[in-house]
Amino acid sequence: MEYWSGGAAEEWVFGGYGYQRKNKNRGYQQLRVWQDAVSLYAETCRLLGGWPFEMKRIASQAMASADSVHRNIAEGYCRRSIREYIHYLYIALGSLGESVSGYHAYSTAGQLSEETFETLDQLAFKLENGLLRLVEALERKQDTGSWTDRLIVQESNAVYLGTPIDNNP
Repeated sequence: MEYWSGGAAEEWVFGGYGYQRKNKNRGYQQLRVWQDAVSLYAETCRLLGGWPFEMKRIASQAMASADSVHRNIAEGYCRRSIREYIHYLYIALGSLGESVSGYHAYSTAGQLSEETFETLDQLAFKLENGLLRLVEALERKQDTGSWTDRLIVQESNAVYLGTPIDNNP
């Protein structure tokens, strides 16, 4: 499942691959926001990767901004201080905003079908709301001083999903 046991992550599968290399620093891979960000990147690549040559630079930029989201979630998580974690989540939100802006522009220009736009916009909307909830929860922890510099995947996923947090590690 999505929890730590004895300092090592339990086996889990994402994208059809079982991850064998596990430690607390790689715990971001179990975060739903990270998984959703990777899915958004994959869909962006799948849906825009076949664009004609004259549109390759724009497609490449769309892929790069979507790629930046999951990378910044991971980097912030690995920094371990709450201040840096929140900072990188805001950078991820900025990259996500860049992606969504592009999807709207491409749709307006007739470069994306309505169906393709809806697919990407729905994924981005879910991810954006999850990131905002995670940032809000982390900022509350920062304000109350209840953050400890340890990596807790269970807590981050609970916040992202809007479920109560079990404070028993």
